[in-house]
Amino acid sequence: MISRRPFRLLFPFLLALLLALSFGASPARAQADDDAATVDQHLDNLRKQITTIQKTLDGEADVPDATLSQMKADALAASAEADKVAADIAPQLASVQARLAELGKPAAGIKDAPDVAAQRSQLDRNSSALDSQVKLARLLSVEAAQASEQVTTVRRAQLQARLGERTSSILAGGFWQQLYAEWPQTRLRLQNLGQELVDAARSTPLSVWAGMFAAIVLLLLASVWISRRLLMLTSTRVPHGRLRRSLHALAVLVLALATPGLVAELLVLGLRWNNGVSDKTDVFLGSLVGVICFAGFTAGLGHALLSPNRASWRLLPLSDALASRMARYPTVFAFVMVLVWAAERVSIVINTGLSTAVAVNCIVALVLSVTVAYGLLRAERCWRQVRAAEPDSPVTPLWLRCVVLLLWLALAVSLISLLVGYVAFGSFVTKQITWIMVVVCSTYLLTVLVDDVCMLLASTPPPDSSNPVLATPKARDQAAVLLSGLGRALVVLLMLMLLLAPFGEGPAELFQRLSTLQDGLAIGEVAIRPGSVIQALLVLLVGYIGVGFFKRWLQNSYLPTTNLDSGMQTSFLTLFGYVGAITAVALALSSAGIGLERIAWVASALSVGIGFGLQAVVQNFVSGLILLAERPVKVGDWVSLGGVEGDIRRINVRATEIQMGDRSTVIVPNSEFITKTVRNVTHASPLGLVQVKLPLPLGTDAEAARALILGVFVDNHDVLDTPAPNVQLDGIDNGNLLFNATGFASSPRLTSGIRSALLFELLKRLDAAGISIAKPNTMILSSLPAQFEVPAISAATPAPGVSPPTPPAPMPPLTS
Repeated sequence: MISRRPFRLLFPFLLALLLALSFGASPARAQADDDAATVDQHLDNLRKQITTIQKTLDGEADVPDATLSQMKADALAASAEADKVAADIAPQLASVQARLAELGKPAAGIKDAPDVAAQRSQLDRNSSALDSQVKLARLLSVEAAQASEQVTTVRRAQLQARLGERTSSILAGGFWQQLYAEWPQTRLRLQNLGQELVDAARSTPLSVWAGMFAAIVLLLLASVWISRRLLMLTSTRVPHGRLRRSLHALAVLVLALATPGLVAELLVLGLRWNNGVSDKTDVFLGSLVGVICFAGFTAGLGHALLSPNRASWRLLPLSDALASRMARYPTVFAFVMVLVWAAERVSIVINTGLSTAVAVNCIVALVLSVTVAYGLLRAERCWRQVRAAEPDSPVTPLWLRCVVLLLWLALAVSLISLLVGYVAFGSFVTKQITWIMVVVCSTYLLTVLVDDVCMLLASTPPPDSSNPVLATPKARDQAAVLLSGLGRALVVLLMLMLLLAPFGEGPAELFQRLSTLQDGLAIGEVAIRPGSVIQALLVLLVGYIGVGFFKRWLQNSYLPTTNLDSGMQTSFLTLFGYVGAITAVALALSSAGIGLERIAWVASALSVGIGFGLQAVVQNFVSGLILLAERPVKVGDWVSLGGVEGDIRRINVRATEIQMGDRSTVIVPNSEFITKTVRNVTHASPLGLVQVKLPLPLGTDAEAARALILGVFVDNHDVLDTPAPNVQLDGIDNGNLLFNATGFASSPRLTSGIRSALLFELLKRLDAAGISIAKPNTMILSSLPAQFEVPAISAATPAPGVSPPTPPAPMPPLTS
């Protein structure tokens, strides 16, 4: 009988284990429920925010542009946040669905175990909840994007309405009558604003103002000192080249931006010391600091580009006279911008009437137009004077003439619009002219700076000369040009964003449009995404750099320690380069989401084209691999193929380079080495045979002659001792002794020079020994022998049956 006591002892432990598991699972389940509730609450807040934006657009007829801009930013932020929520939940949903797939569907007629059924039920609930959250997040992202587009549409419509709105012309008498009627109220509000600023200044202690003015003086002195210090540093520390001028221009720009901005900030800080200004006035003062910084930026940009005091550091291709005449114009232009913007903001702060606001906008636009026209006239007048004084000066480019013409046309359109009553349109055109000028000049400065920095990188060799990527100047030039092009393209893209900002297509909108490209382009089952493409390019670049480093290590460190000859080392490095390149491409394709199995159909489709159009290329490529593997020829071999004879300098993928004796290079397809007969002089042995055949007279002492010839070969340092030189008597021909002397050189390429040196030495020693070289036996007679005398024959009739004798033919030259 089996005792039940052990089971009774185990029962409490099992019960405790089950309770622990249940209590342990409950907090995890509770945490999951809390996370789901948090996500639901977050999505609900996003939905309320989007709904508020849509109601505002549908309910209000005229929404301020600042409010629309903020609504646009909120909609874009809501769309991005919804996409982030969907992206965060998607992996959890995929994990739950994978676990459900592992459990599978319950079999018909078979009941699952209680724990399996509970787990499946819980997973179904989680999957349904996560799927609902993902769908809701994606829906909210779409709604937010639609709201953003709706805001953009409303802004464009309001802009068009404002630009097309016509008011009373400033040339009409009724306009000035209404302006005169509004003047008392406007003057009173101006006095109140002035009194508020005066009271705020008086409320600040004198000690504070003294400290502020002292700080301003120190700031100005520090600006002067920093300017001189930066000039000295750029002259002494920056390498020679164009980077000096661009860095100096950037330093001038930064100082011109920071100095007036800090001075204005200190003055505004003095007015805000005791919080004596209203909120509206405080916003006006903050905006005033911003416009002063922008004006300083504009003035510094002009001085940096003109550089009137340092002609060699000037970025623009201008003459000294033109740069000197235009030196003060950037400061005047910046001062006018501050006055114009301040007048506009003051009219908004004091809430002037319609006629006063129109008059202010019209005056602002006219002042800006006159300032721009003054700059154009001054530049054109100075340019004509330079052309008259220097007839050989370059002609004005056609594109510059077209730009100046367009500027004059825009100014004329703005002036006409202001006079006929389209004040909003005329003011918009004038402001866009000034904005475009500032943006284009800034873009030019940044592009020059980027190009100068990249060219400096190209001219500076890397500290590690073993770097395989930037080891050669050509590689550095290529990298610098690519980086310069990429940097300038980004600068131009930023310029386009800034130019489109007044039309409702600012950087935020353009970045939002670019973010929609994250989903990529689907080609069949392959999705090409920008992130994946960038990742693939990075993997390819890293793989190429890694293969280059490893090849350089093999070439400089490892292979020299082996017994492989130079040709085998070159073949091994070439094969390793091919394998490394193929591996890098495969890894790049995998990182882009394109597996090797997915490009099988591409290879199948290309097989037909390879079989016909690329047959020769593939044949040469395979032949190149065979040459590198079997090595019937290698780099450095002396080969002869179809009338081409020379040294193999390089075995490439498609063809082999052979250097001829005249230093010319012949490109031979690799298939020629596989399908045709090739004579490889240095394949089996790199030794070269030196052979001299020497005929001596029959009476010459053969032993003495042999010793003399052998001594010449032995004494020559280029003739190898092993195999030893040899002199043989080939035979006797036409009364001459024929000696055949042979020796070996270290390379077939040296045989011609060694044979010449041996012949010179042989002639010298034979002459000293009194041994003459046999003369050739063939002689050509310089004159013919006398002709035989022919007997005289009577002219009478010959005897019957007797023919007259035929004279003998001339004797040919005798040879022996």
